[in-house]
Amino acid sequence: MKSLDDMSSDLGFTTASTGADRRVTFLPEPERAQRRYTVISVDDHIVEPPHTFEGRVPTRLADRAPKVVEKGDGGPEVWVYDGHELPNVGFNAVVGRPVTEYGFEPARFDEMRRGAWDIHERVRDMDTNGVYASLNFPSFLPGFAGQRLQQVTSDRELAMATVRAWNDWHIEEWAGSYPGRIIPCQIPWLLDPEVGADMVRENADRGYRAITFSENPANLGLPTLHSGHWDPLLRACAETGTVVNLHIGSSGAAPATTDDAPPDVPGVLFFAYAIYAAVDWIYSGIPVRFPDIKICMSEGGIGWVAGLLDRLDHMLSYHEMYGTWARFGETLTPAEVFVRNFWFCAVEDQSSFVQRDRIGVENILLEADYPHCDSTWPHTQETIHEEIGGLPDEDIRKITWENASRLYQHPVPPEVQIDPDAY
Repeated sequence: MKSLDDMSSDLGFTTASTGADRRVTFLPEPERAQRRYTVISVDDHIVEPPHTFEGRVPTRLADRAPKVVEKGDGGPEVWVYDGHELPNVGFNAVVGRPVTEYGFEPARFDEMRRGAWDIHERVRDMDTNGVYASLNFPSFLPGFAGQRLQQVTSDRELAMATVRAWNDWHIEEWAGSYPGRIIPCQIPWLLDPEVGADMVRENADRGYRAITFSENPANLGLPTLHSGHWDPLLRACAETGTVVNLHIGSSGAAPATTDDAPPDVPGVLFFAYAIYAAVDWIYSGIPVRFPDIKICMSEGGIGWVAGLLDRLDHMLSYHEMYGTWARFGETLTPAEVFVRNFWFCAVEDQSSFVQRDRIGVENILLEADYPHCDSTWPHTQETIHEEIGGLPDEDIRKITWENASRLYQHPVPPEVQIDPDAY
């Protein structure tokens, strides 16, 4: 595995210019996409605006809460949190710029398309792209699982205050400004699963229907999935219908082969962490202990799912040798549990939709990944049409919005269901 922190600090990881040679180019404004489909994207990303924590942290802690600081006149902007400098304010927020400039930066807010961090411009970009509703993950600052806010500081009170502040900002301003357009997704409290469970229940009452968690918390220095440590928090998710989103890279690492392999290798293999995580979660027994839990493999694609189902069925012949599944006392097979409890997100998986019946057409969701380099913005509608436009209308409807609406308990107005131009 390769650390994402190491990758993001390697200025040679991409060919984008850096330092004095750095270029920032914005492409011409795209035209509004033709809307053939009503679409919910279940994987997009936020760049937290500079004011995210302002007025949301107790006064006695406010000076140490995350704030944006400019380094020099016109230099890079960085987050500073409890005395620690966290770069990459715009971690991979590169939509609307040439591919030759793609990298882990931008380093300033004015080097990003404003929709990356301004909710009003975000909704305008969703309108341009033909995306009705969107679920948004946090940025490099909190970490995909919220871990950085909790592990950078040794002050647990400050960590709790910043986690609560982020969740308050997300549901009140980011999602609250356009409640039909944004599916709220909270960051968890990771330092005590009982406290984290209370927070999940509290946030469910506030309207949260999703949580971002780590695909492999052990990589973050936290207890493993197999320890039972996380059961209180995951029980709360199951009981409240809170979807557990496992975004690839949320463990702070990406699949790699050797230290000297070129960056293309982890780039191509990035999706493979979804396979690792899915198998780990299945054999942790979590979906057996909590049969109502809903787990979404975010940004992992769907091309691997049918193959894993075949492999799980093949491994039935080894179950008596290992004994793991028998100890769980589960009457369903691992493959059946997989289909019951897991959902999968397609980005550009044009060769994989022919396997939709094997995967489970009700288990497939779509994503646009705005504003990252994998994003299909501003041509998501056309990409969807090229990939699934020839499928039966019922399957198209499920994949484009119905499955996501049902999973995240996020209603779509009847007029938008019928007419994608109705919003």
